[in-house]
Amino acid sequence: MKNILILGANGQLARNATARFLEVGSDEHVNLKLYLRRASRLVNPDPRRVSVVEGDVCNARKLQAAMQGIDVVFASLSGEMATQAQHIVSAMNAAGVRRLIFISSMGIYGEVPGQPYRSVLDPYRDSAAVVERSDLEYTVLRPGWFTHDADIGYQITQKGQPFIGHDISLDSLSTLIVKLATSDGLYLRCSLGVSSDH
Repeated sequence: MKNILILGANGQLARNATARFLEVGSDEHVNLKLYLRRASRLVNPDPRRVSVVEGDVCNARKLQAAMQGIDVVFASLSGEMATQAQHIVSAMNAAGVRRLIFISSMGIYGEVPGQPYRSVLDPYRDSAAVVERSDLEYTVLRPGWFTHDADIGYQITQKGQPFIGHDISLDSLSTLIVKLATSDGLYLRCSLGVSSDH
Protein backbone atom coordinates (compact mmCIF):
# COMPACT_ATOMS: atom_id res chain seq x y z
CA MET A 1 0.00 0.00 0.00
CA LYS A 2 1.38 3.39 -1.03
CA ASN A 3 -0.08 6.71 -0.01
CA ILE A 4 0.79 9.23 -2.72
CA LEU A 5 0.41 13.00 -2.63
CA ILE A 6 0.02 14.66 -6.04
CA LEU A 7 0.89 18.36 -6.09
CA GLY A 8 -0.52 20.44 -8.93
CA ALA A 9 -3.24 17.83 -9.28
CA ASN A 10 -5.32 19.68 -11.88
CA GLY A 11 -2.51 19.87 -14.44
CA GLN A 12 -2.60 17.84 -17.64
CA LEU A 13 0.14 15.41 -16.61
CA ALA A 14 -1.11 15.09 -13.03
CA ARG A 15 -4.62 14.22 -14.20
CA ASN A 16 -3.25 11.65 -16.61
CA ALA A 17 -1.02 10.14 -13.92
CA THR A 18 -3.95 10.04 -11.48
CA ALA A 19 -5.89 7.88 -13.94
CA ARG A 20 -2.85 5.58 -14.35
CA PHE A 21 -2.42 5.23 -10.58
CA LEU A 22 -6.06 4.19 -10.24
CA GLU A 23 -5.54 1.47 -12.85
CA VAL A 24 -2.82 -0.14 -10.72
CA GLY A 25 -3.82 -3.66 -9.64
CA SER A 26 -4.56 -4.75 -6.09
CA ASP A 27 -1.01 -6.11 -5.70
CA GLU A 28 0.28 -2.52 -5.85
CA HIS A 29 -2.68 -0.77 -4.25
CA VAL A 30 -2.36 3.00 -3.95
CA ASN A 31 -4.31 5.74 -2.23
CA LEU A 32 -4.05 9.25 -3.65
CA LYS A 33 -4.28 12.69 -2.10
CA LEU A 34 -4.81 15.35 -4.78
CA TYR A 35 -3.56 18.80 -3.75
CA LEU A 36 -4.49 21.88 -5.77
CA ARG A 37 -5.29 25.55 -5.33
CA ARG A 38 -8.99 25.31 -6.23
CA ALA A 39 -10.45 21.94 -5.31
CA SER A 40 -13.75 22.76 -7.04
CA ARG A 41 -11.98 22.41 -10.41
CA LEU A 42 -11.47 18.68 -9.89
CA VAL A 43 -14.03 15.88 -9.63
CA ASN A 44 -12.92 13.11 -7.27
CA PRO A 45 -12.40 10.10 -9.59
CA ASP A 46 -12.70 7.45 -6.84
CA PRO A 47 -13.72 8.60 -3.32
CA ARG A 48 -12.74 5.19 -1.88
CA ARG A 49 -9.08 5.69 -2.84
CA VAL A 50 -8.75 9.42 -3.47
CA SER A 51 -9.05 12.52 -1.30
CA VAL A 52 -8.92 16.08 -2.62
CA VAL A 53 -7.21 18.84 -0.61
CA GLU A 54 -7.37 22.54 -1.42
CA GLY A 55 -4.17 24.43 -0.77
CA ASP A 56 -1.24 26.34 -2.20
CA VAL A 57 2.16 24.64 -2.31
CA CYS A 58 3.60 27.81 -0.79
CA ASN A 59 1.33 27.52 2.27
CA ALA A 60 3.77 25.74 4.58
CA ARG A 61 1.19 24.77 7.22
CA LYS A 62 -1.30 23.29 4.76
CA LEU A 63 1.36 21.51 2.73
CA GLN A 64 2.96 19.93 5.77
CA ALA A 65 -0.47 18.83 7.03
CA ALA A 66 -1.22 17.25 3.64
CA MET A 67 1.99 15.21 3.88
CA GLN A 68 1.01 13.38 7.04
CA GLY A 69 0.90 9.62 6.36
CA ILE A 70 2.30 10.06 2.83
CA ASP A 71 4.89 7.70 1.33
CA VAL A 72 5.56 9.42 -2.01
CA VAL A 73 5.18 13.01 -3.23
CA PHE A 74 4.68 13.60 -6.96
CA ALA A 75 5.00 17.25 -8.01
CA SER A 76 3.98 18.57 -11.43
CA LEU A 77 3.97 22.35 -11.10
CA SER A 78 4.27 25.64 -12.97
CA GLY A 79 4.83 29.25 -11.97
CA GLU A 80 7.34 30.12 -9.24
CA MET A 81 8.83 26.66 -9.35
CA ALA A 82 12.02 27.28 -7.36
CA THR A 83 10.06 28.77 -4.46
CA GLN A 84 7.57 25.90 -4.67
CA ALA A 85 10.41 23.37 -4.67
CA GLN A 86 11.87 24.96 -1.53
CA HIS A 87 8.49 24.67 0.22
CA ILE A 88 8.15 21.04 -0.87
CA VAL A 89 11.61 20.08 0.39
CA SER A 90 11.00 21.86 3.72
CA ALA A 91 7.56 20.30 4.21
CA MET A 92 8.83 16.83 3.35
CA ASN A 93 11.69 17.16 5.81
CA ALA A 94 9.32 18.39 8.52
CA ALA A 95 6.84 15.57 7.87
CA GLY A 96 9.49 12.87 7.54
CA VAL A 97 8.58 12.02 3.93
CA ARG A 98 11.58 10.90 1.86
CA ARG A 99 10.46 10.04 -1.69
CA LEU A 100 9.89 12.81 -4.26
CA ILE A 101 9.17 12.56 -7.98
CA PHE A 102 9.57 16.03 -9.48
CA ILE A 103 8.71 17.10 -13.04
CA SER A 104 11.12 19.46 -14.76
CA SER A 105 11.82 19.82 -18.50
CA MET A 106 14.25 18.64 -21.12
CA GLY A 107 16.97 21.17 -21.85
CA ILE A 108 17.67 22.42 -18.31
CA TYR A 109 21.32 21.35 -18.54
CA GLY A 110 21.73 22.35 -22.19
CA GLU A 111 21.64 18.63 -22.96
CA VAL A 112 19.39 18.68 -26.04
CA PRO A 113 21.60 18.42 -29.16
CA GLY A 114 21.22 21.44 -31.44
CA GLN A 115 19.16 23.41 -28.90
CA PRO A 116 21.01 26.01 -26.81
CA TYR A 117 19.80 26.74 -23.29
CA ARG A 118 17.03 29.36 -23.21
CA SER A 119 15.87 31.54 -20.33
CA VAL A 120 12.33 30.12 -20.56
CA LEU A 121 13.83 27.05 -18.87
CA ASP A 122 15.07 29.01 -15.82
CA PRO A 123 12.14 27.99 -13.53
CA TYR A 124 12.66 24.33 -14.42
CA ARG A 125 16.45 24.48 -13.99
CA ASP A 126 16.31 26.44 -10.74
CA SER A 127 13.67 24.21 -9.13
CA ALA A 128 15.53 21.05 -10.16
CA ALA A 129 18.65 22.51 -8.51
CA VAL A 130 16.72 22.99 -5.26
CA VAL A 131 15.59 19.36 -5.36
CA GLU A 132 19.07 18.09 -6.22
CA ARG A 133 20.60 20.00 -3.30
CA SER A 134 18.20 18.32 -0.87
CA ASP A 135 18.89 15.06 0.95
CA LEU A 136 15.59 13.58 -0.24
CA GLU A 137 15.23 10.37 -2.25
CA TYR A 138 14.28 12.31 -5.36
CA THR A 139 13.86 11.50 -9.02
CA VAL A 140 13.79 14.55 -11.30
CA LEU A 141 12.10 13.80 -14.63
CA ARG A 142 12.99 15.91 -17.68
CA PRO A 143 10.35 14.98 -20.28
CA GLY A 144 10.15 16.07 -23.88
CA TRP A 145 7.07 17.72 -25.37
CA PHE A 146 3.82 15.99 -24.41
CA THR A 147 1.80 14.10 -27.02
CA HIS A 148 -1.40 12.07 -26.87
CA ASP A 149 -0.03 9.03 -28.68
CA ALA A 150 -1.64 5.75 -27.66
CA ASP A 151 1.61 3.74 -27.76
CA ILE A 152 3.32 3.32 -24.40
CA GLY A 153 7.10 3.24 -24.40
CA TYR A 154 9.91 5.51 -23.27
CA GLN A 155 13.68 5.80 -23.23
CA ILE A 156 15.74 7.32 -20.45
CA THR A 157 18.95 9.34 -20.43
CA GLN A 158 20.87 10.21 -17.28
CA LYS A 159 22.12 13.65 -16.29
CA GLY A 160 25.28 14.34 -18.25
CA GLN A 161 24.12 12.38 -21.30
CA PRO A 162 22.68 14.01 -24.46
CA PHE A 163 18.89 14.00 -24.52
CA ILE A 164 17.49 11.60 -27.14
CA GLY A 165 14.36 12.50 -29.14
CA HIS A 166 11.91 15.30 -28.41
CA ASP A 167 8.43 13.97 -27.58
CA ILE A 168 6.87 11.76 -24.92
CA SER A 169 3.26 10.64 -24.70
CA LEU A 170 1.37 11.50 -21.53
CA ASP A 171 0.52 7.82 -21.08
CA SER A 172 4.17 6.77 -21.39
CA LEU A 173 5.36 9.38 -18.89
CA SER A 174 2.53 8.52 -16.50
CA THR A 175 3.47 4.83 -16.74
CA LEU A 176 7.01 5.70 -15.65
CA ILE A 177 5.74 7.90 -12.81
CA VAL A 178 3.56 5.07 -11.47
CA LYS A 179 6.51 2.66 -11.70
CA LEU A 180 8.77 5.07 -9.80
CA ALA A 181 6.14 5.68 -7.12
CA THR A 182 5.26 2.04 -6.53
CA SER A 183 8.77 0.52 -6.78
CA ASP A 184 11.17 1.02 -3.90
CA GLY A 185 14.69 2.16 -4.70
CA LEU A 186 14.22 2.92 -8.39
CA TYR A 187 16.36 5.79 -9.82
CA LEU A 188 16.94 7.42 -6.44
CA ARG A 189 18.78 10.78 -6.56
CA CYS A 190 18.71 10.71 -10.36
CA SER A 191 17.75 13.26 -12.99
CA LEU A 192 16.28 11.44 -15.97
CA GLY A 193 15.61 12.67 -19.48
CA VAL A 194 12.49 10.92 -20.78
CA SER A 195 11.34 10.65 -24.40
CA SER A 196 9.45 8.30 -26.67
CA ASP A 197 11.25 5.10 -27.63
CA HIS A 198 10.06 5.30 -31.24
